[in-house]
Amino acid sequence: MGRQLSDEEIATLVPAELARNATPIPMQIVSSDEFPPSPQTREQREVEARLLSMAGDLAAKQGISRRRFFQTASGMAASFLAMNQVYGPLFSVSAAEAATPDIAAARAVSLRDQFIMDMHTHFLRDDTRLTSFVRMREAVGKAGWNDALSAGEQTIEDLKYENYIKEVFLDSDTKVALISSAPSEVPEDWFLTNRQMAEAREKVNSQSGSKRLYSHAIFTPGYPGWLDDLDAALELKPDSVKGYTIGDNTHKDLSRHPWRMDDEDLTYKAYEKCLKAGVKNICVHKGLFNPATEKEFPHLRAYADVSDVGKAAKDWPDLNFIIYHSAYRFVGSDPSVALDQFEKTGRIEWTTDLAEIPEKYGVTNVYGDLGQIFAVNVVAQPRIAAAVMGTLVKGLGAERVCWGTDAVWTGSPQWQIEGLRRLEIPEEMQKAHGFAPLGAAHGPVKAAIFGGNNARLYGIDPEEAWQSMKDDRMSKRREGYLREGANPAHTRYGFMYPDGTPPHRAFT
Repeated sequence: MGRQLSDEEIATLVPAELARNATPIPMQIVSSDEFPPSPQTREQREVEARLLSMAGDLAAKQGISRRRFFQTASGMAASFLAMNQVYGPLFSVSAAEAATPDIAAARAVSLRDQFIMDMHTHFLRDDTRLTSFVRMREAVGKAGWNDALSAGEQTIEDLKYENYIKEVFLDSDTKVALISSAPSEVPEDWFLTNRQMAEAREKVNSQSGSKRLYSHAIFTPGYPGWLDDLDAALELKPDSVKGYTIGDNTHKDLSRHPWRMDDEDLTYKAYEKCLKAGVKNICVHKGLFNPATEKEFPHLRAYADVSDVGKAAKDWPDLNFIIYHSAYRFVGSDPSVALDQFEKTGRIEWTTDLAEIPEKYGVTNVYGDLGQIFAVNVVAQPRIAAAVMGTLVKGLGAERVCWGTDAVWTGSPQWQIEGLRRLEIPEEMQKAHGFAPLGAAHGPVKAAIFGGNNARLYGIDPEEAWQSMKDDRMSKRREGYLREGANPAHTRYGFMYPDGTPPHRAFT
């Protein structure tokens, strides 16, 4: 959620809360202001039209509103059915699921206890100054485009703690999450301070009666006093640390302290301190730096790719390097750009480079987090989502691909969970590129990605952990929520083009 978009660019967009239909999966790209959203593609418009038509018929037959239909397991199934009709059979779903509530509900219940660790989530601090969402909502309200945004003062409470709990732990099958943050040259513009993350962890776990929330500490090589700050952060006993090699991702124009992971004179000092403190998981934001971003911030380009990962991993074999977003470059570009590149070369810029590091450097301590790349591609161009998964599993191994969703920017992570549960790599893609199938929703590959790999990284046994949570206060709260009739909002929190199309130009 960095401050990349200018006021002029934001003026061409609208809040994602104004999406025409509260569909179970997004019908167009929604972005934070970390990257510009892509316009709704022709295929996405076709998916939306098919889904709305299908939902109208099925909701009428079931005697419920279309909105309520979308809140059911059948509504989720219908969404992926429409995706298959447009993109081909990429998702495991049947017409019976969409048409028969009992079949869809039975499937949902059968997967409800699946162990899912989402180790890449966010919410904003109460005193946040990152108010671009508020400013845009106010402008929309004043323009009279949406009555709901014209009454009273606009806030961003949906991006704060209480809604985070609902979206992550009540509206999704997530069992464990990790709260993250982002640093800034402007101290007031950190999403959460290191202490606030630790306090959120304590609050959730105390209220739950089990360890449901883990926390990062942010480290900032090169910032004034950064080593002292890291010492203070490590005293908070973070579960892992996270850094942004481009420095200030929130205000890229102010970024004065980019750094490399393999800088022996700078960054290695952080690794030494972390290892001494018993913190072995080093999470690093990479990618999300498309050609338009590079053009605007050329001085940061050399820090955004993965050219510095291999040496650091080889030099520090006792640390785990978890590369957030798996370094995928093209978020914010037309999704056909990545697809064209893959179909012509068999490569996905920077993500393939990441996947090749274990073989090239002889290391086993490099991991790929999914983050935004699954969220964006599974709805924008699911063939690229399949190619990303195939590339990462082939190169890193299924045991080193990690689940993360970047919620709550992307709304409740349930639609992403369903996307991976149902996604399969097309057979022709498997044969052409040597990709292994992803398998069943509860099969070994997806079970490892959803929870097993993160559990191993964070030193827990999935079965033991879930047994300790099955009867905790969070589980009881969710049981009551579901029993009373779940009310998922299907809201995403960010920017999109009005009516799915750009009023002026696309940011390519």
